[in-house]
Amino acid sequence: MCESRSTPMPRLREMTEADVADFAPLFREIVAAGETYAYPEGLSDAQIAALWLERPPARTIVAEDEDATLLGSAKMGPNRPGRGAHIGTASFMVAAAARGRGIGRLLAEEMIDWHRREGYAGIQFNAVVETNTAAVRLWQDLGFTIVGTVPAAFESASRGRVGLHVMFLDLT
Repeated sequence: MCESRSTPMPRLREMTEADVADFAPLFREIVAAGETYAYPEGLSDAQIAALWLERPPARTIVAEDEDATLLGSAKMGPNRPGRGAHIGTASFMVAAAARGRGIGRLLAEEMIDWHRREGYAGIQFNAVVETNTAAVRLWQDLGFTIVGTVPAAFESASRGRVGLHVMFLDLT
């Protein structure tokens, strides 16, 4: 039997304040690893909620398994206010134990669909760490292009200073 048939699909739903306690350890682990996000370490749950839990017109979702274990999260919304609000952006975090199971792709496909439903003209990622090859590959597979790279803009814990890609998906 194919594993994808025996493993139930994760459920996507809106993230709430009640999810912050389960999400905060995942956030802290990813930030502490020092390979993908420039958020400061040592944030309280309230500070993490302020950074991650988006308010309308944006949204934040979680992926959870059949036991309601949080597998990952994505936040999405306008990249800039006002005259830049027609271009969206997003950020993603997937639990280490859930990586390689398609959780990032599931969150990403929902994020792209949401931006389309909401009428965005495109999606811009402002800072994809160039050494995060799994993410770069996923975004390119979903149609994003690298429009530029800021050299040495991210301080990787394992590689020193590396570039940050600006990536874009045209939705028009």
